Amino acid sequence: MFGSLRIRNYRFYASGQIISLMGVWMQRIAQDWLVLELSNGSPVALGIAASLQFLPAMGLSLWGGLLADRMDKRKLLLGLETALGLCALVLGLLDVTGVVVLWQVYVLCFLLGVFAALETPARQSFVVEMVGKSQLTNAVALNSMMFNLARMVGPAVAGLMIVGVGTGWVFLINAISFVGVVLGLYLMNPAELHRSSPVPREKGQLLSGLRYVRNRPDLLVVLVLVFFLATFGMNFYMTLAIMARNVFRGEADAYGLLSTLIAVGTLAGATLAARRKKPRMTVFIGAALVFGVLEIISGLMPTMLTMGLVLIPVGVAMMTVNTTANATVQLAVEPGMRGRVMGLYMLVFLGGNPIGGPLMGWLGEHVHGRAPIVVGGIVSVVVALVAWVILRRRGDLPRLLWFRPRREAEELV
Repeated sequence: MFGSLRIRNYRFYASGQIISLMGVWMQRIAQDWLVLELSNGSPVALGIAASLQFLPAMGLSLWGGLLADRMDKRKLLLGLETALGLCALVLGLLDVTGVVVLWQVYVLCFLLGVFAALETPARQSFVVEMVGKSQLTNAVALNSMMFNLARMVGPAVAGLMIVGVGTGWVFLINAISFVGVVLGLYLMNPAELHRSSPVPREKGQLLSGLRYVRNRPDLLVVLVLVFFLATFGMNFYMTLAIMARNVFRGEADAYGLLSTLIAVGTLAGATLAARRKKPRMTVFIGAALVFGVLEIISGLMPTMLTMGLVLIPVGVAMMTVNTTANATVQLAVEPGMRGRVMGLYMLVFLGGNPIGGPLMGWLGEHVHGRAPIVVGGIVSVVVALVAWVILRRRGDLPRLLWFRPRREAEELV
């Protein structure tokens, strides 16, 4: 399960990431709560903040992937991680000094989105350079385990800190946490990296990446399904805040608790993924369908406790979807295209939030606080079923496992 940690460079990377990710999740909770406080609890304002943070992904993710193909990914990441830490520092200083207003938060959300849009494709495509193809699936799963371990602990700590000392100190702690990831990158041995040759600068390289994906139906199905799931089904940064504050009448610690419970599930899902030798399309589509059904159920739960308990299996299904999709895309592409394809992957994964954020916020404010999470689940179920039918007709998927003999079904799984 922990095979990638035998690799020295990956150990440095993982050590820095776990520290930084803890701070990132703390900031997410504090940022959402700060927006709600400054806007008198407006779900629309929260949706706008989310849109501003994810909007740059629509325009810059592809360029970030192209930069990753052209440049030394390690050096590129050193600069971008430093910039992300500085954004957290500025927001923290504005907050603790008591001068922060909503428009400033919006501006910093946008700047964070710019740097993240460039950083994410480089970071995602850098994984295979650290561990090689043989350990890629394991490393992707371990990355998800770290991400969700931080997601499990960070929100709970942030909720307690917000109640105790306010949101500003949470932002400052996140700024300090970026020292860990920068130091981990700096200490790596470049000679031990599995680098591919940088792509020389030429005209039309961005379009060539799009044409490459267009001619790969297997990649297209993954990317389209990920777009709909991420845009409408995985808006938990917003839907859980709305449920905690406006439906269950809780405080920041209630939001942190719900975020922690779904992180318990995503951590379990990432742990299961680390045991798989390779990704399978049947697992990907099936997990997407289960995710949508469980999300609908969670949105209809009568109490915060019952909702939180259902969020655990929701997290398992969601992480199964994410890790399978990520590994499938990375293993299916040529090394010289990996940065651009991962840029497109992050575009569809994050770029739909400017659409889904305000729409889900509008549903939460004008229909019902439960509406965003229920509608997100319905959309997830529908697109998973459509994807299954399309792939089944193309012959890219076997019959449903329960229609096959037991031995044959076990071999497929």
